[in-house]
Amino acid sequence: MKILVVGGGGREHALCWALAASPLCDELYCAPGNAGIAEEATCLEIGAEDVDALVTAATDRAIDLAVVGPEAPLVAGLVDALEGAGVKTFGPSKAAAELEGSKAFAKELCAKHGIPTPAFQRFTDAEDAKAYAASQPLPIVVKADGLASGKGVTVCQTHGEAERAIDAALVDKRFGAAGDSVIVEQCLSGQEVSAFALVDGETALMLPCAQDHKPAYDGDTGPNTGGMGAYSPTPLVDEPTAELIHATILQPTVEAMKAEGRPFKGLLYAGLMMTPDGPQVLEYNVRFGDPECQVLVMRLMSDLLPALMAACDGVLDSFDMRWFAETAVSVVIAARGYPGSYQKGEPIGGLDALKAEEDLVVFHAGTKADADGSVRANGGRVLTVTALGGTLEEARERAYTAIDRIDWPGGFCRRDIGWRALAKPTIETED
Repeated sequence: MKILVVGGGGREHALCWALAASPLCDELYCAPGNAGIAEEATCLEIGAEDVDALVTAATDRAIDLAVVGPEAPLVAGLVDALEGAGVKTFGPSKAAAELEGSKAFAKELCAKHGIPTPAFQRFTDAEDAKAYAASQPLPIVVKADGLASGKGVTVCQTHGEAERAIDAALVDKRFGAAGDSVIVEQCLSGQEVSAFALVDGETALMLPCAQDHKPAYDGDTGPNTGGMGAYSPTPLVDEPTAELIHATILQPTVEAMKAEGRPFKGLLYAGLMMTPDGPQVLEYNVRFGDPECQVLVMRLMSDLLPALMAACDGVLDSFDMRWFAETAVSVVIAARGYPGSYQKGEPIGGLDALKAEEDLVVFHAGTKADADGSVRANGGRVLTVTALGGTLEEARERAYTAIDRIDWPGGFCRRDIGWRALAKPTIETED
C-alpha cells in the first residue's frame, strides 16, 4: 500500500514510525514532514493546510490511504477534498471535525445528548461574559471557542483574571477568529485524563488512556502549552473506569454525532476530568493527541495500518487491538521561551547515538535537517523523547537519561513528567 501522512509534528513522526513498520506499507510519504520523519518516509514540501496541493500529490501518487494528523486541515475539510478525489482517508469530515473546531458546538452537543460536561455559557459580547463570570464561584474557566493551538484556555483564580481572559479573546483578538466567541465554564476538581477511540461512524473502539501535562513548567506551573509530556497507562483508569468512559462518553458521542447528521470517522479524543461524580468532558479533539500519540504507538503491539483501514471501512465492531502492558513516558524538549517567542536554527547534537537504544525513540516535531544531515531546531516543541519500561519509574528514568545525552543548550523540558501517578493519585474531592 501507498500511504500519505499529513503533518510535520511529533504526532506525525509517531504515526510514520508505526506505519513504516507495517508489512502492508510499501511506500510512505509525509507532507511536509521534518528531519526525523525523513528517516521513515519520503517528505513532500507541501503544507498541511494546502488542500489543493495535497489532493494533487495524493492522486498523482495513487495513494491508497491518507492519514491526516493535525486539527487545522481536518477542520478546513481536507478529508472531504481527498475522499472527493477518490483517496481513502483516515480522519473526520469537515462537519464532524467541528467537534474540535468549535468548543461551543461540542458543549452544546453534550448538553443536548446527556453526555456529562461542566456547566457553561457561550458569549460573543465581552461585557455579558464578564457579568456572567462575576456571578460564578471561583475558580472559573474561560475558553476561546475555536482552534488556538492548545493556548486558548485560561483557568482563572480571580474574577479580574477572568475579565482579562475574556478581553484577550473578544476585545484584543489575541486568538483571531478563534476568539470571536468564548465559553465561560465551571471549573471542576479532579485530575485530567485523555481518552481515545478509533471510530468508524458507528463503533467506538477504545484505546488505552493517557495523562498529558499542559503547563510549561514543573509542578504544573507556567502558561499552558500544546503538551510537555505524557504517560500511559494511567492509574486513574482501571478496567471498570474504562468501561464507564466508553459507555457514558465515547460511544454516546459517536451516536450523538450520527444523530446530528455528522457521522464521525477517525480518532476521537475526549479530554476528561475525573470527578467524584464520574468522568466529565472538558473538550474533544478529532485527531491523535501530541504527545499522547507517542506513548500510544510505543505501547501498540498490533499493526496500526489495518486498524486505521478498519475505521475507514466501517468494520471496527469485529476488530481488536493488542497492547503491551509496559508503561510508556514521553517528555517534550521545547525551545526556551516556548510557548512565547523562541529562537530557531540552533543545532542539536547527540541524536544519532540514541538510535540504537532499546525501548527508546526520539520523535521529532519542530526540526529541520541541513544538507549534511545535521539537525536544527525549527519550532516551539522540538523533540519528544519516548521510552518504554516495566514501570513508570523505569520508563521515566530511561527517557531522562536519554535527554541528558542530547546536546542542545537552547532547549528545556519538564523534569516531573508522571509526578501525579508517582504520588499515588486519587480522584480529588471538593472541600
